[in-house]
Amino acid sequence: MKNILARLFPRLDRYIISKFIGTYIYSILLIISISIVFDFNENLNKFSTYHAPWSAIIFDYYANFVPYFANLFSPLFVFIAVIFFTSKLAGNSEIIAMLAAGTSFRRLMRPYMISAAIIAALNFYLGAYIIPHGNVVRLDFETKYKNKRRITTASNVQLQVAPGVIAYLQQYDNNVRRGYGFSLDKFEDKKLVSHMTANVIQYDTISDSRYHWKAIGYKIRTLKGLREQIESGTELDTLIMMEPMDLVFSSGQQETFTSPELKRYISKQQERGSQNVVQYEVEYHKRIATSFASFILTIIGASLSARKRKGGMGLSLGIGLALSFSYILLQTISSTFAINAGMPAILAAWIPNLLYAVIAYFCYRQAPN
Repeated sequence: MKNILARLFPRLDRYIISKFIGTYIYSILLIISISIVFDFNENLNKFSTYHAPWSAIIFDYYANFVPYFANLFSPLFVFIAVIFFTSKLAGNSEIIAMLAAGTSFRRLMRPYMISAAIIAALNFYLGAYIIPHGNVVRLDFETKYKNKRRITTASNVQLQVAPGVIAYLQQYDNNVRRGYGFSLDKFEDKKLVSHMTANVIQYDTISDSRYHWKAIGYKIRTLKGLREQIESGTELDTLIMMEPMDLVFSSGQQETFTSPELKRYISKQQERGSQNVVQYEVEYHKRIATSFASFILTIIGASLSARKRKGGMGLSLGIGLALSFSYILLQTISSTFAINAGMPAILAAWIPNLLYAVIAYFCYRQAPN
Protein backbone atom coordinates (compact mmCIF):
# COMPACT_ATOMS: atom_id res chain seq x y z
CA MET A 1 0.00 0.00 0.00
CA LYS A 2 2.83 2.35 0.89
CA ASN A 3 4.58 1.65 -2.43
CA ILE A 4 1.35 2.33 -4.34
CA LEU A 5 0.92 5.70 -2.62
CA ALA A 6 4.57 6.53 -3.26
CA ARG A 7 4.08 5.88 -7.00
CA LEU A 8 0.85 7.85 -7.13
CA PHE A 9 2.23 10.74 -5.07
CA PRO A 10 5.98 11.26 -5.50
CA ARG A 11 7.96 13.07 -2.82
CA LEU A 12 7.47 16.46 -4.49
CA ASP A 13 3.69 16.00 -4.50
CA ARG A 14 3.59 14.85 -0.89
CA TYR A 15 5.77 17.78 0.16
CA ILE A 16 3.61 20.46 -1.50
CA ILE A 17 0.31 18.82 -0.47
CA SER A 18 1.40 18.66 3.18
CA LYS A 19 2.51 22.31 3.04
CA PHE A 20 -0.74 23.39 1.37
CA ILE A 21 -3.15 21.51 3.65
CA GLY A 22 -1.15 22.34 6.78
CA THR A 23 -1.04 26.07 6.00
CA TYR A 24 -4.75 26.03 5.08
CA ILE A 25 -5.72 24.50 8.44
CA TYR A 26 -3.36 26.86 10.30
CA SER A 27 -4.87 29.94 8.60
CA ILE A 28 -8.39 28.76 9.48
CA LEU A 29 -7.48 28.24 13.14
CA LEU A 30 -5.73 31.61 13.34
CA ILE A 31 -8.38 33.76 11.65
CA ILE A 32 -11.39 32.00 13.16
CA SER A 33 -9.84 32.32 16.65
CA ILE A 34 -9.54 36.07 16.12
CA SER A 35 -13.12 36.18 14.78
CA ILE A 36 -14.42 34.38 17.88
CA VAL A 37 -12.72 36.91 20.15
CA PHE A 38 -14.23 39.87 18.29
CA ASP A 39 -17.67 38.23 18.01
CA PHE A 40 -17.75 37.35 21.71
CA ASN A 41 -16.69 40.87 22.68
CA GLU A 42 -19.40 42.35 20.44
CA ASN A 43 -22.19 40.08 21.68
CA LEU A 44 -21.23 39.76 25.35
CA ASN A 45 -23.77 42.39 26.36
CA LYS A 46 -26.58 40.59 24.48
CA PHE A 47 -25.61 37.24 25.98
CA SER A 48 -25.78 38.79 29.44
CA THR A 49 -29.03 40.63 28.76
CA TYR A 50 -30.85 37.51 27.57
CA HIS A 51 -29.14 35.25 30.17
CA ALA A 52 -27.60 32.84 27.68
CA PRO A 53 -26.11 29.79 29.49
CA TRP A 54 -22.43 29.05 28.89
CA SER A 55 -23.21 25.58 27.58
CA ALA A 56 -25.48 27.07 24.88
CA ILE A 57 -22.90 29.75 23.99
CA ILE A 58 -20.15 27.18 23.54
CA PHE A 59 -21.95 24.15 22.09
CA ASP A 60 -24.98 25.67 20.34
CA TYR A 61 -23.48 28.90 19.03
CA TYR A 62 -19.70 28.78 18.67
CA ALA A 63 -19.50 25.04 17.91
CA ASN A 64 -21.65 25.82 14.85
CA PHE A 65 -20.27 29.33 14.26
CA VAL A 66 -16.77 27.99 13.52
CA PRO A 67 -17.59 25.49 10.71
CA TYR A 68 -20.13 27.88 9.16
CA PHE A 69 -17.73 30.81 8.79
CA ALA A 70 -14.74 28.58 8.01
CA ASN A 71 -16.66 27.12 5.08
CA LEU A 72 -18.11 30.51 4.07
CA PHE A 73 -14.66 32.12 3.79
CA SER A 74 -12.85 29.02 2.56
CA PRO A 75 -11.79 30.77 -0.71
CA LEU A 76 -10.03 33.40 1.40
CA PHE A 77 -8.25 30.74 3.46
CA VAL A 78 -7.20 28.85 0.32
CA PHE A 79 -5.75 32.03 -1.15
CA ILE A 80 -3.89 32.95 2.02
CA ALA A 81 -2.50 29.42 2.37
CA VAL A 82 -1.25 29.27 -1.23
CA ILE A 83 0.27 32.75 -1.15
CA PHE A 84 1.92 32.19 2.23
CA PHE A 85 3.66 28.86 1.71
CA THR A 86 4.42 29.35 -2.02
CA SER A 87 6.09 32.71 -1.32
CA LYS A 88 8.12 31.03 1.38
CA LEU A 89 9.17 28.27 -1.04
CA ALA A 90 10.10 30.90 -3.62
CA GLY A 91 11.99 32.94 -1.04
CA ASN A 92 14.06 29.87 -0.09
CA SER A 93 14.80 29.24 -3.81
CA GLU A 94 13.03 25.88 -3.60
CA ILE A 95 10.83 26.58 -6.62
CA ILE A 96 13.88 27.70 -8.61
CA ALA A 97 15.55 24.39 -7.71
CA MET A 98 12.47 22.43 -8.80
CA LEU A 99 12.31 24.22 -12.14
CA ALA A 100 16.07 23.90 -12.65
CA ALA A 101 15.79 20.13 -12.08
CA GLY A 102 13.53 19.89 -15.12
CA THR A 103 10.13 20.15 -13.43
CA SER A 104 7.81 22.26 -15.54
CA PHE A 105 5.51 24.81 -13.95
CA ARG A 106 2.57 22.78 -15.25
CA ARG A 107 3.89 19.69 -13.44
CA LEU A 108 4.48 21.81 -10.35
CA MET A 109 0.79 22.72 -10.31
CA ARG A 110 -0.35 19.09 -10.02
CA PRO A 111 -0.03 18.80 -6.21
CA TYR A 112 -1.68 22.22 -5.92
CA MET A 113 -4.68 20.93 -7.89
CA ILE A 114 -4.82 17.73 -5.83
CA SER A 115 -4.88 19.80 -2.63
CA ALA A 116 -7.53 22.10 -4.09
CA ALA A 117 -9.64 19.04 -5.03
CA ILE A 118 -9.44 17.72 -1.46
CA ILE A 119 -10.47 21.10 -0.02
CA ALA A 120 -13.24 21.59 -2.62
CA ALA A 121 -14.74 18.14 -1.94
CA LEU A 122 -14.59 18.71 1.82
CA ASN A 123 -16.16 22.19 1.52
CA PHE A 124 -18.98 20.93 -0.67
CA TYR A 125 -19.77 17.97 1.59
CA LEU A 126 -19.77 20.11 4.72
CA GLY A 127 -21.77 22.93 3.13
CA ALA A 128 -24.31 20.65 1.47
CA TYR A 129 -24.93 18.03 4.16
CA ILE A 130 -23.36 18.81 7.56
CA ILE A 131 -23.35 22.55 8.23
CA PRO A 132 -27.09 23.10 7.48
CA HIS A 133 -27.99 20.95 10.52
CA GLY A 134 -25.69 23.07 12.68
CA ASN A 135 -27.22 26.24 11.24
CA VAL A 136 -30.61 25.21 12.63
CA VAL A 137 -29.14 25.13 16.15
CA ARG A 138 -27.13 28.34 15.63
CA LEU A 139 -30.09 30.34 14.29
CA ASP A 140 -32.32 29.10 17.12
CA PHE A 141 -29.69 30.31 19.59
CA GLU A 142 -29.50 33.71 17.88
CA THR A 143 -33.28 34.00 18.06
CA LYS A 144 -33.37 33.25 21.79
CA TYR A 145 -30.27 35.03 23.05
CA LYS A 146 -28.95 37.42 20.42
CA ASN A 147 -31.32 39.30 18.12
CA LYS A 148 -34.80 38.23 19.26
CA ARG A 149 -36.00 38.80 15.71
CA ARG A 150 -37.51 35.83 13.96
CA ILE A 151 -40.72 35.72 11.97
CA THR A 152 -43.07 33.13 13.47
CA THR A 153 -46.44 34.32 12.14
CA ALA A 154 -47.98 34.92 8.73
CA SER A 155 -51.21 36.54 7.55
CA ASN A 156 -53.33 36.01 4.44
CA VAL A 157 -51.27 33.13 3.06
CA GLN A 158 -52.43 31.65 -0.22
CA LEU A 159 -50.60 28.90 -2.09
CA GLN A 160 -51.16 26.12 -4.55
CA VAL A 161 -50.62 22.85 -2.68
CA ALA A 162 -51.32 20.60 -5.68
CA PRO A 163 -52.41 21.11 -9.30
CA GLY A 164 -55.80 22.79 -9.12
CA VAL A 165 -55.83 22.87 -5.30
CA ILE A 166 -55.55 26.27 -3.58
CA ALA A 167 -55.14 26.67 0.19
CA TYR A 168 -55.73 29.87 2.14
CA LEU A 169 -54.92 30.77 5.75
CA GLN A 170 -56.10 33.99 7.34
CA GLN A 171 -53.56 33.67 10.15
CA TYR A 172 -50.78 31.18 10.96
CA ASP A 173 -48.67 30.82 14.13
CA ASN A 174 -45.52 28.76 13.62
CA ASN A 175 -44.81 28.52 17.36
CA VAL A 176 -47.77 26.16 17.81
CA ARG A 177 -48.00 25.03 14.14
CA ARG A 178 -51.60 26.24 14.00
CA GLY A 179 -53.58 28.18 11.42
CA TYR A 180 -56.90 30.04 11.62
CA GLY A 181 -59.53 30.84 9.00
CA PHE A 182 -58.55 28.00 6.67
CA SER A 183 -60.05 27.19 3.28
CA LEU A 184 -59.16 24.66 0.58
CA ASP A 185 -60.56 24.94 -2.95
CA LYS A 186 -60.29 22.21 -5.59
CA PHE A 187 -60.76 23.01 -9.26
CA GLU A 188 -61.26 20.75 -12.28
CA ASP A 189 -61.28 22.29 -15.76
CA LYS A 190 -61.36 25.71 -14.07
CA LYS A 191 -64.56 24.81 -12.24
CA LEU A 192 -64.87 24.65 -8.46
CA VAL A 193 -65.70 21.08 -7.39
CA SER A 194 -64.94 21.23 -3.65
CA HIS A 195 -64.72 23.93 -1.01
CA MET A 196 -63.49 23.10 2.49
CA THR A 197 -63.34 25.51 5.43
CA ALA A 198 -62.09 25.08 8.98
CA ASN A 199 -61.95 27.41 11.95
CA VAL A 200 -58.57 25.98 13.03
CA ILE A 201 -56.07 23.73 11.31
CA GLN A 202 -53.31 22.04 13.35
CA TYR A 203 -50.16 20.42 11.95
CA ASP A 204 -49.44 16.92 13.32
CA THR A 205 -45.85 17.14 14.55
CA ILE A 206 -45.71 13.57 15.91
CA SER A 207 -46.87 11.80 12.77
CA ASP A 208 -44.42 9.43 11.09
CA SER A 209 -45.19 10.92 7.67
CA ARG A 210 -45.44 14.46 6.35
CA TYR A 211 -48.42 16.67 5.42
CA HIS A 212 -50.73 15.48 8.22
CA TRP A 213 -53.14 18.19 9.42
CA LYS A 214 -56.14 18.17 11.75
CA ALA A 215 -59.06 20.39 10.73
CA ILE A 216 -61.16 21.61 13.68
CA GLY A 217 -64.68 22.92 13.07
CA TYR A 218 -64.66 21.93 9.41
CA LYS A 219 -67.23 22.06 6.62
CA ILE A 220 -66.84 20.50 3.15
CA ARG A 221 -69.03 21.50 0.21
CA THR A 222 -68.82 19.10 -2.75
CA LEU A 223 -70.29 20.40 -6.00
CA LYS A 224 -71.60 17.92 -8.60
CA GLY A 225 -73.20 19.86 -11.40
CA LEU A 226 -76.26 21.58 -9.94
CA ARG A 227 -76.22 19.40 -6.85
CA GLU A 228 -74.32 20.24 -3.68
CA GLN A 229 -73.30 17.91 -0.83
CA ILE A 230 -72.34 19.37 2.57
CA GLU A 231 -70.35 17.57 5.24
CA SER A 232 -69.38 19.09 8.58
CA GLY A 233 -67.90 17.94 11.84
CA THR A 234 -65.77 18.75 14.86
CA GLU A 235 -62.43 17.23 13.81
CA LEU A 236 -61.01 15.73 10.64
CA ASP A 237 -57.58 14.19 10.04
CA THR A 238 -56.53 14.99 6.51
CA LEU A 239 -53.54 15.11 4.16
CA ILE A 240 -52.75 18.54 2.71
CA MET A 241 -49.57 18.90 0.65
CA MET A 242 -48.09 21.76 2.64
CA GLU A 243 -45.79 22.08 5.65
CA PRO A 244 -45.04 24.82 8.20
CA MET A 245 -41.88 25.79 6.25
CA ASP A 246 -44.12 26.63 3.28
CA LEU A 247 -46.08 29.18 5.31
CA VAL A 248 -43.43 31.17 7.21
CA PHE A 249 -40.20 32.45 5.67
CA SER A 250 -37.47 33.62 8.04
CA SER A 251 -34.11 35.21 7.30
CA GLY A 252 -31.40 32.63 6.64
CA GLN A 253 -33.88 29.78 6.30
CA GLN A 254 -32.22 28.58 3.08
CA GLU A 255 -28.99 27.95 5.02
CA THR A 256 -30.74 25.37 7.20
CA PHE A 257 -31.59 23.08 4.25
CA THR A 258 -29.24 20.42 2.95
CA SER A 259 -28.70 20.49 -0.81
CA PRO A 260 -31.17 17.62 -1.51
CA GLU A 261 -33.74 19.39 0.69
CA LEU A 262 -33.10 22.65 -1.16
CA LYS A 263 -33.58 20.95 -4.52
CA ARG A 264 -36.87 19.36 -3.42
CA TYR A 265 -38.08 22.61 -1.87
CA ILE A 266 -37.27 24.65 -5.00
CA SER A 267 -38.98 22.11 -7.25
CA LYS A 268 -42.06 22.04 -5.01
CA GLN A 269 -42.33 25.83 -4.84
CA GLN A 270 -41.89 26.20 -8.60
CA GLU A 271 -44.68 23.70 -9.21
CA ARG A 272 -46.88 25.84 -6.99
CA GLY A 273 -46.01 28.95 -8.98
CA SER A 274 -44.27 30.61 -6.04
CA GLN A 275 -41.86 33.44 -6.82
CA ASN A 276 -40.16 33.40 -3.42
CA VAL A 277 -37.49 30.83 -4.29
CA VAL A 278 -34.67 32.96 -5.74
CA GLN A 279 -32.63 33.05 -2.52
CA TYR A 280 -32.97 29.26 -2.27
CA GLU A 281 -31.78 28.82 -5.86
CA VAL A 282 -28.83 31.14 -5.22
CA GLU A 283 -27.87 29.17 -2.10
CA TYR A 284 -28.10 25.86 -3.99
CA HIS A 285 -25.89 26.96 -6.89
CA LYS A 286 -23.50 28.96 -4.69
CA ARG A 287 -22.52 25.83 -2.74
CA ILE A 288 -21.32 24.20 -5.95
CA ALA A 289 -19.69 27.33 -7.39
CA THR A 290 -17.80 28.11 -4.16
CA SER A 291 -16.27 24.64 -4.18
CA PHE A 292 -14.89 25.20 -7.69
CA ALA A 293 -13.44 28.52 -6.54
CA SER A 294 -10.74 26.55 -4.69
CA PHE A 295 -9.21 25.54 -8.04
CA ILE A 296 -9.38 29.03 -9.54
CA LEU A 297 -7.93 30.84 -6.53
CA THR A 298 -5.22 28.20 -6.11
CA ILE A 299 -4.03 28.81 -9.68
CA ILE A 300 -4.03 32.59 -9.14
CA GLY A 301 -2.25 32.34 -5.79
CA ALA A 302 0.44 29.94 -7.00
CA SER A 303 1.05 31.92 -10.18
CA LEU A 304 1.41 35.21 -8.30
CA SER A 305 3.73 33.97 -5.56
CA ALA A 306 5.95 31.45 -7.41
CA ARG A 307 8.42 34.13 -8.52
CA LYS A 308 11.18 35.03 -6.08
CA ARG A 309 11.08 38.70 -5.12
CA LYS A 310 13.44 40.86 -3.11
CA GLY A 311 10.59 42.28 -1.05
CA GLY A 312 9.49 38.84 0.15
CA MET A 313 5.84 37.82 0.22
CA GLY A 314 4.44 41.26 1.02
CA LEU A 315 3.45 42.20 -2.53
CA SER A 316 2.05 38.75 -3.34
CA LEU A 317 0.11 38.64 -0.08
CA GLY A 318 -1.31 42.12 -0.68
CA ILE A 319 -2.45 41.29 -4.22
CA GLY A 320 -3.80 37.94 -3.05
CA LEU A 321 -5.85 39.44 -0.24
CA ALA A 322 -7.22 42.13 -2.56
CA LEU A 323 -8.28 39.51 -5.10
CA SER A 324 -9.82 37.19 -2.51
CA PHE A 325 -11.80 39.98 -0.86
CA SER A 326 -12.95 41.25 -4.26
CA TYR A 327 -14.08 37.69 -5.10
CA ILE A 328 -16.19 37.51 -1.92
CA LEU A 329 -17.54 41.03 -2.59
CA LEU A 330 -18.48 40.15 -6.18
CA GLN A 331 -20.16 36.97 -4.96
CA THR A 332 -22.27 39.00 -2.52
CA ILE A 333 -23.16 41.64 -5.13
CA SER A 334 -24.20 39.07 -7.75
CA SER A 335 -26.36 37.23 -5.19
CA THR A 336 -28.06 40.52 -4.29
CA PHE A 337 -28.73 41.24 -7.96
CA ALA A 338 -30.29 37.79 -8.36
CA ILE A 339 -32.61 38.30 -5.39
CA ASN A 340 -33.57 41.92 -6.03
CA ALA A 341 -33.07 42.49 -9.76
CA GLY A 342 -34.22 39.22 -11.32
CA MET A 343 -30.82 37.91 -12.45
CA PRO A 344 -30.88 34.10 -13.00
CA ALA A 345 -29.65 32.38 -9.85
CA ILE A 346 -27.23 30.05 -11.61
CA LEU A 347 -25.65 33.00 -13.44
CA ALA A 348 -25.32 34.99 -10.21
CA ALA A 349 -23.59 32.08 -8.50
CA TRP A 350 -21.13 31.46 -11.34
CA ILE A 351 -20.28 35.03 -12.45
CA PRO A 352 -17.40 35.38 -9.91
CA ASN A 353 -15.95 32.03 -11.01
CA LEU A 354 -16.19 32.89 -14.71
CA LEU A 355 -14.51 36.26 -14.21
CA TYR A 356 -11.77 34.93 -11.96
CA ALA A 357 -11.18 31.97 -14.28
CA VAL A 358 -10.08 34.51 -16.90
CA ILE A 359 -7.78 36.16 -14.32
CA ALA A 360 -6.42 32.72 -13.34
CA TYR A 361 -5.63 31.90 -16.98
CA PHE A 362 -3.82 35.22 -17.44
CA CYS A 363 -1.79 34.74 -14.24
CA TYR A 364 -0.91 31.17 -15.19
CA ARG A 365 0.33 32.25 -18.62
CA GLN A 366 2.48 34.93 -17.02
CA ALA A 367 3.91 32.60 -14.36
CA PRO A 368 7.65 31.76 -14.48
CA ASN A 369 8.60 28.84 -16.73
